[in-house]
Amino acid sequence: MAREVRLPKFGDTMKEGTIVDCKVSVGDHVKSGDVLFDVETDKATLEIESPADGFVKQIMVEVGDSYRIETPLLILGDKDERISDEFLRTLRASTPATPTIAKPKPAKRKKINDLPMPIPVLPAEIKLGQTIPVSRLQKVTAQKMLRSKQEMPCFYLNVRADVTDLVAYRAKLNQAGKEEVSYNDFIIKAIAIGLEKFPIMTGQIDGDDIKIAKSIGVGLAISTPEGLIAPIVKDPDKKTIPEIACYSSQLVERTKNNQLTLDDLEGGCITVSNLGAFGVDSFIPIVVPGQCSILGIGKIADVCVPAGDTPDTLGVRKMMNMTLSVDHKVANGGYAAQFLDFVKKTLEDPTNFK
Repeated sequence: MAREVRLPKFGDTMKEGTIVDCKVSVGDHVKSGDVLFDVETDKATLEIESPADGFVKQIMVEVGDSYRIETPLLILGDKDERISDEFLRTLRASTPATPTIAKPKPAKRKKINDLPMPIPVLPAEIKLGQTIPVSRLQKVTAQKMLRSKQEMPCFYLNVRADVTDLVAYRAKLNQAGKEEVSYNDFIIKAIAIGLEKFPIMTGQIDGDDIKIAKSIGVGLAISTPEGLIAPIVKDPDKKTIPEIACYSSQLVERTKNNQLTLDDLEGGCITVSNLGAFGVDSFIPIVVPGQCSILGIGKIADVCVPAGDTPDTLGVRKMMNMTLSVDHKVANGGYAAQFLDFVKKTLEDPTNFK
């Protein structure tokens, strides 16, 4: 018996999706659970599975076009079944809308998630004077960044943390432990402790109220060949440093292998963007819509600082610049400054992580 497969609603904010790839052809036999399409939403690129066994009788959408949720995508039926004109008329009458956005058909399947800080997906070789097409994902990213700038009256706070002791403690942990611990793992834990003490930093405006998050989630910006993706480290306040390291490592692995789910991308209160590996001293990151703030991390550098009781005595310490961008609608300068100072002091004392 003929049945249609429609575009599902993957998340509360999803209104439409773009067909990135079609895995089947007319006449193919599919089983329940087989992947039919790859669909790009405003959060991620996800797979649509067949709800039942059957033969593909008709494909009703085009790769590269965007469709509203509940749009019929294809028709399944028995091997020798003929799809009636009445069935097709009824199906077309129930179609929410025609494609809203058209884009060039992709050469291959790709999974790219919502980017908090866009890095353009560029051809392998670029020449002066060349025109580079903008993908739908880049358009969505640009819209979100523009929304952030238009809707969030942000202010920016800068501090420099002395992480000399933390560097030594990390080296000691990595010598003894099985799981490689990164500086981001400590930063995420320090932020989580800080969010517990300063919960307004997890908030979002909800009408005339500030809605405090039910749980803590910290976005971790991860660089990929196709751009920067920020999946969420869930409940770092309840995890030890090795547990955060393990969780983060798995997130990185899933990100590199295009295996992130919507759950990996939702529930963030704040994002960490660390450009220290690229030699960046400091930078001002853009707050991700739906979050209150983002913390930009610069490189750890050896700096001469006063040491001892006399001004002529100098010592070399390892210093790290941090810049916090904050939505002023949610938190004021004094409150956010206390939060950032707390995170700084937490990082400066490794006993906080033992």
